[in-house]
Formats: sequence, structure tokens, C-alpha cells
Amino acid sequence: MKSRICRLVFAISAVALVVAQPLQAATTITAKGSDTLVILAQKWAEVYMRTHPGVKIQVTGGGSGVGFAALQNRQTDLANASRPIKAREIEACIKAFGKRPTEYKVAIDGLSVYVNADNPVTEVTVEQLEQVFTGKIKNWKELGGQDMPITVYSRENSSGTYEFFKEHVLKGKDFVASAQTMPGTAAVLQAVAKDKRGIGYGGAAYGAGAKHLLVKADANSPAIEPTEENVVGQKYPIWRYLYIYVNPALDKGEIAAYLRWIRSDEGQAVVKEVGYFPLPTHLREK
Repeated sequence: MKSRICRLVFAISAVALVVAQPLQAATTITAKGSDTLVILAQKWAEVYMRTHPGVKIQVTGGGSGVGFAALQNRQTDLANASRPIKAREIEACIKAFGKRPTEYKVAIDGLSVYVNADNPVTEVTVEQLEQVFTGKIKNWKELGGQDMPITVYSRENSSGTYEFFKEHVLKGKDFVASAQTMPGTAAVLQAVAKDKRGIGYGGAAYGAGAKHLLVKADANSPAIEPTEENVVGQKYPIWRYLYIYVNPALDKGEIAAYLRWIRSDEGQAVVKEVGYFPLPTHLREK
């Protein structure tokens, strides 16, 4: 009898010990920044969490500049960016956590120029784009279209896409003062889809509801469509890498595993599914 009571007490104690043990908390990874990358980053998170139930990934946008600021302030684990980090942003990170952020190329994008689906214009040169977005060309008839004014839609200045377009297409010049600033690429597309006079720009994955123009490097060059072959082969004039930046001190454990997965065949398959272009194999380890 005494032996049975001892065993019972031991069993109850063991159960109490198990119940008292806290459940292991899930690892939370935060990613913030580029609106161009939002739909891709959300899809990566969704697919990854299906097979990694112990990991929770939170994705928010706001623009590449917002992501870099959050990285500097230790308010995010990963900074999503549609442009390379600037020298002053690197300096701010070094001041904040003592090291330069680690840069990962994660996809390739053909920055597309969008017009209304009913617009008869099909192609444009890079120089003409510069003139349109700086206000020198004001009417579609100057591009072979209908006699109607051009409405320019752009991104806010915290956007990496805005900065990339300004640097590589406008050659550093300011956007026309009448440009309508939109909070994200999806908003640009929605505006152009409703406005027969509209023109805007954004990532290749955001094409629904409008049409993209073929782009010529100059007047004597062929008009190039932003297909995977043309973008990855660097034939399309307005291509770029998409990036993730991380504090090197955090680049370990679940965060490092997630970044490896993003650049794996499985993660790069998601890139293609969303509408961007996978990295060539030789770039996935750099």
C-alpha cells in the first residue's frame, strides 16, 4: 500500500512538472521596407511558415528608406530594399550596431513602365521616359499616341523604386511638379488602370489592370519587353536587383536559415510564382 502511494505521488509530481513546463515560444522574424518586395516577402513568409511551425514571420512595407531606418533603430530583423543601401545609411548602421549590414541579393526585377490598357502607345525610349517624367513631354501625341495630356504617377520619395527610377531613368533630375505621388506600386497601377492619360512605373509583379511598354535603350535600339530572359540577360534597359539587409549579429539561427531558404531553389521558385525573376545560380551564394 505504502509503495503504491509513493508511486502515485511520484506520478502526480511528474505530471505536474510536465504541465508546469512552459511551451517553447515561436521564433518571430520581422521584415520591413520596400513596397515592391511586400507581395514577394509575404509569399515567402507564408510558404516558409507552412513547414516551419516554430517560426512566425511578420512583413510590413513603407518603402526601402523606412526599412533601412527600422534596421538602424533595431526595429526590424530584415530590411527589404529595391535599391542598394546608401553610404549614409551604412554609416548610421555602423553607429547603431557597430557593423555594416550584410547584403543579400534575393531576386531580379525588370522595372516596368505602365500605361492604361486602351493606350495605343506600345514602346518608348529611355530618353523619352526621362522627358515624360520630368515634364518636357506633356502630350501623348509626342509619343505617337492620342492628342491628350499625360498624367504622371510616381512613388513617394521614401521608395527605393522612386530613387532607382530617378537615378537611372531621370539621371538625377526632379520629377515634374504635377506628378501625382502614390503610396505604393499597387496604387500606381490602380490609378493608371483608371486613367487613359496615365503613366507610371513599378515592379514587374504588379502588372494587373494595365499594360507595360516595351523600352528602347535609345532611338536606334530594339524595343525590349521585360521578360525573364531579357531582364536576367540584362537586355531590358531598366533592370535591378532586389535586396534584403540584416544586422550581422542577427544573421544566425532561424534568421540565417530563412535567408538561406529564400535563396534556395524552393525560395527562388516563389520569386517566379509572384512575378519577379529568380537569381542565377552563381549569385545565390554571394
